[in-house]
Amino acid sequence: MQPEAAPRPLVMSDVAARAGVSHQTVSRVINGHPNVAPLTRERVLAAIAELGYRPNTAARALVTGSTRTIGLVTVNINQYGPAQTLVGLEQAARAAGYSLSVTVLDDATSENMRDAVDRFVAQSVDAVVALGTYDDAYEALHQISAPVPLVTVQSGGAVEDPAVGVDQVAGARLATRHLLDLGHRTVHHVTGPADSKEARDRIAGWRAELTAAAAPVPPILRGDWTPSSGYAAGKQLADRVREGDDVTAVFLANDQMALGLLAAFHEEGLEAPRDVSVVGFDDLPESPYFTPPLTTVRQDFAELGRRGVGLVLARLKGEDLHQDPVPASLLVRSSTGAAPARRLSGRER
Repeated sequence: MQPEAAPRPLVMSDVAARAGVSHQTVSRVINGHPNVAPLTRERVLAAIAELGYRPNTAARALVTGSTRTIGLVTVNINQYGPAQTLVGLEQAARAAGYSLSVTVLDDATSENMRDAVDRFVAQSVDAVVALGTYDDAYEALHQISAPVPLVTVQSGGAVEDPAVGVDQVAGARLATRHLLDLGHRTVHHVTGPADSKEARDRIAGWRAELTAAAAPVPPILRGDWTPSSGYAAGKQLADRVREGDDVTAVFLANDQMALGLLAAFHEEGLEAPRDVSVVGFDDLPESPYFTPPLTTVRQDFAELGRRGVGLVLARLKGEDLHQDPVPASLLVRSSTGAAPARRLSGRER
């Protein structure tokens, strides 16, 4: 008995025959060409689904000069913000008919960044998106000249082109203003790493809102995004509360540090918001389930992804597209409340 021959791979002409259109029409639909009647496009897409046809991307790239792939180079995505930025970009790229190819670097040196971009160019990607949240990554990106569009995302709300980001300054001002409006005389701040552009933008927003309200500007407490650094800051602030210092409100640069701070306060017999009001930043999925549920600033990572991909598509068309920073929003939960009665310092007692 002769073995059965392997089924012939489906080709574009099979789709054309099933849909009753030309080979060229199928090609236009697959490549997202606008000059196709809606009903014809529906017939072609239905035929593709019925047959289970998968376009040959290599062949299509030879014809169109496009792989419909965007390269993403990033560093350190173990934190929530960068990880969710990646997810938002991937979803937006897929919705636009592109795939995302990702490279994660251990160190964002100029040489590593350049190598990553060169590898993407060798793979014939259409464009490269880079997450530039830290100084070394940001500086390395601005030393690279690429033959494809190079777009920076989440670079601390940068204003330079081409870049998109969340308005970190405005988000920090929202958090600080919320606490001042509750009657707190000032707001203490636990910040992120010194080399983080986002952390510095959040410091700037916090300081600007305090200054605008003529409120005292306390020294910052330095963290590193981790719950352990928030815990250490919480221990320091709890000591100051016991000494009678005016610590009634804390704004932390991310929710993970807020989690650590709340744990330290609990150990020290302090409760939020009875003793100290607490605000975070990012809106982790777990934040509504903290004890108490955490007031925080939400970043719209899906919108950030859409704007990042939109900027890539505009650059591919040779268009200049100005992108305003993505707005941040404040989510008020149970960790903030009215300022407690003023505590007396040791000198005043």
